Amino acid sequence: MKPIASISLDLDNKWAYMKAHGDPKWESFPTYFPKVVPRILDILEQRDLKITFFIIGQDLEHEVNHAPLKMIADAGHEVANHSFNHEPWLHLYGPNQLAEEFQKTEDNIVKLTGQMPVGFRGPGFSLSDEVLRTLMRRGYLYDGTSFPTFLGPVARAYYFWTSGLSKDQKDDRKELFGRFKDGFKTLNPYSFSWRGRSIVEMPVTTMPIFRLPIHGSYLLFLAQISTTLAKFYFWIALKLCKLMSVEPHLLLHPLDFMGREDDDEMHFFPTMGEPTEKKVQLMTECIAMLQKHFHCVTMKEHVLHAKTNELPASTISVVPEGAQVDLA
Repeated sequence: MKPIASISLDLDNKWAYMKAHGDPKWESFPTYFPKVVPRILDILEQRDLKITFFIIGQDLEHEVNHAPLKMIADAGHEVANHSFNHEPWLHLYGPNQLAEEFQKTEDNIVKLTGQMPVGFRGPGFSLSDEVLRTLMRRGYLYDGTSFPTFLGPVARAYYFWTSGLSKDQKDDRKELFGRFKDGFKTLNPYSFSWRGRSIVEMPVTTMPIFRLPIHGSYLLFLAQISTTLAKFYFWIALKLCKLMSVEPHLLLHPLDFMGREDDDEMHFFPTMGEPTEKKVQLMTECIAMLQKHFHCVTMKEHVLHAKTNELPASTISVVPEGAQVDLA
C-alpha cells in the first residue's frame, strides 16, 4: 500500500501578485481565472486527482471569477481559506481584523460553492499566535502555512530587489516567505492546542535533510537550467521523503501552469518568460511522479489520516493569550 500525500494550489490571482509587487494597477482586480482554472482542472481530471484549492475571498466578490471558482467545487475538490485581502503581513493583524478577514472569506466561499472551509493558509506564509487562536476559535481543522526551509530570506531578498516597493511596503512584508530558523521546523503534521481547542499544522514539504523547496514554482525555476535536473531533483526529494517517513504535501500555484503566451504583464515573476507548454508538461510529469510513489488526497483527507495516529507529544503546544508561538 502506498504512503499518503496531498496536493494544494494557492489560487493567487493576477491582482494579488501585482499588489504584492507594488503595482497600483492591482486595484482594478485583473484576473486570469477564466483562462487558467479550466486548464488546471482538465489536468487534474486526466490524472483522476482531487486536491485542495486555497481561495482568496476578494476574488469571490467579482462575477467574472464566479464560474471558474464554482467549477472547482463542482469537480469535487476541497476549497480552503487563503484570507480575504491576500496581505502577506497577516501576522500584524489584531483579533477583530482577523475575525473580519476570515468571516468575509467564509461567507463568500459558502455562498458560491456550498463548502465551509476547514483549512487555512496565510498569504506569503504569514502566521502568528493570534492567527492560530482565531483559527481555533472558528473551528478550523488545519493550518497549512508552515514552510520549513532555510531559503525564505533569500527568496524575500530577491523579491525586494526586483520589486518597486517603498521602504514602508518592504517593512510590512519583512517576514514574507519566512525566516532562516524556519528551516529547523518539522516536516510532519503536528498539533497546537489552546483552551480545549486544537488545530493541526500541515507543513508545506521541503526536501528532507536539506530543507530545500520542492514546490511547483521552485521546480520550474530549476527547469530554466535543465528540465532533466528539475525532474531528478524532485525524484530525489520523493525518495528522501520515503526514507525519512515524510508524507509529502506538494504546493502549486496558477503561474505554474501559465507561460509567456498567457500574460505578458506578469514578466516580473520568475519563469513567466518560459513557454506554457514546457511548464504544463513539467508540472504534469511531477504530479504523475508523486502519484506513482504516493496515494494523493486532499489536505483535509491528509490531516484526518494524520489524526488517526498519535501526533508526537513534543509538538503539542499550549498557546496562552499574549504569548508568542514558536512553530518549531
